[in-house]
Amino acid sequence: MLPSQTGPILNVKPDSPHILLVNPWIHDFAAYDFWAKPVGLLTLASILDCHGFTVSYIDCLDRFHPKGPQTDPHARYGRGPYLKTQIPKPEGLEDVSRNFCRYGIKPEWFREELLAISRVDLVLITSFMTYWSPGVRETIGWIKEIFPNTPVVLGGIYASLCFDHALRFSRADKVVCGSGEKCILQLAEEYTGFSSRPGVDSNGFTPDDINTYPYPAFHLQRKIAYIPIITSKGCPFSCAYCASHLLNPNQDLRTPDLVVEEITYWHKKYGVKDFVFYDDALLVDAERSAVLIFEGIIKCGLKVRFHTPNAVHIREISKKTAGLMSRAGFKTLRLGLETTEFEGRKEFDKKVTANEFKQTVSCLIEAGFQKHQIGAYLLVGLPGQRIESIEESIKIVNESGLLPVLANYSPIPQTELWQRAVLSSRYDLESDPIFTNNAIFPCQREDFSWKTITHLKQLANGNTDLETASVSPDFC
Repeated sequence: MLPSQTGPILNVKPDSPHILLVNPWIHDFAAYDFWAKPVGLLTLASILDCHGFTVSYIDCLDRFHPKGPQTDPHARYGRGPYLKTQIPKPEGLEDVSRNFCRYGIKPEWFREELLAISRVDLVLITSFMTYWSPGVRETIGWIKEIFPNTPVVLGGIYASLCFDHALRFSRADKVVCGSGEKCILQLAEEYTGFSSRPGVDSNGFTPDDINTYPYPAFHLQRKIAYIPIITSKGCPFSCAYCASHLLNPNQDLRTPDLVVEEITYWHKKYGVKDFVFYDDALLVDAERSAVLIFEGIIKCGLKVRFHTPNAVHIREISKKTAGLMSRAGFKTLRLGLETTEFEGRKEFDKKVTANEFKQTVSCLIEAGFQKHQIGAYLLVGLPGQRIESIEESIKIVNESGLLPVLANYSPIPQTELWQRAVLSSRYDLESDPIFTNNAIFPCQREDFSWKTITHLKQLANGNTDLETASVSPDFC
């Protein structure tokens, strides 16, 4: 069914329960659509659709709402700014010298779309960053105003990592921790009394086999500016700052041919040119997965572009994989470097050595990648991190011919680094996930400083003539 331009999008099935799926607002000091889509929520939409339910979808982050400013879906490889409205800062963050905003459509537009629906039996809402919880709460508040007797179920990252807080704060009637695909049909039957029946598009759906999952319902969007692709779930590394292994304890691979088929489907049916790999470990076990996918893409002759905002593991890049990525059409590569303090990084991760980094840079340049295409993520704001360490990492990345991409650290509950973050923060991180917002550098001892941020950004942009003596040495 083609996306609607005027309101909620429904895949109506007579006499079946109606389930509304909602992607909530973001409340933050800064937000931008860097290829961010609720893949999990839209996968649930497809599963429900394939099993006889009527589904509709409202995206509170919709950049293409007909009442909003019109943006080119192909600009910046499909990325773009969200509409934003300044709102009061959360309690406890009033002293931060940044504007706090609601990112996404205006509340009255959301209300109109809700009112356009005659009946809803169940509402499913997702969540991303833990510190975006206020946006989730506001979204649920509007839903309950229009549908006061309809149960609202919350899932996603915030729900999984901050389960107790979500129960107390979100206003949801039920909070689901973990994979929604494994419980969605049972959950829907529990709340609607409807016994799901597999349709012709269900393809033998099995919750424990990602190869049986239907394509996420990206067609429910008003416009498809890009398509996120998942070739695997999970990551073999257990980095101290990352929650990937908590959210997906096991690593599951999709059959390479099925991945190529999905890319071909979205390209040929909807004309999509930009594809974004969401994997946490795209190149791990490459000979059994990524290599076959890249070769399949090349063989099909697809004129598309690929991007890796989640970063790829540096040690997995060889001459072979670099060459295949170049030929397949990779345009934006991000590497998970994090720091160039290779000797002292074992307390954070064991992903890469200095020699492996140098070899990877050589392989990528030899494959034809240009500097503007390759960025190396550098974590900024880790507990106990010295600003000199960040400066040195920026210098080394610049000298290697790559782009330093600063990634502000956000403390994540349940990770190995969490307790160190709690002890080093000027905020009470355990009281509310709002204080883990990476935009305010929560592990910095001193108050938020634009001066420090500007200094580091200028270094990352290649301005090496700045004085560093005036910048606080106690950055974190």
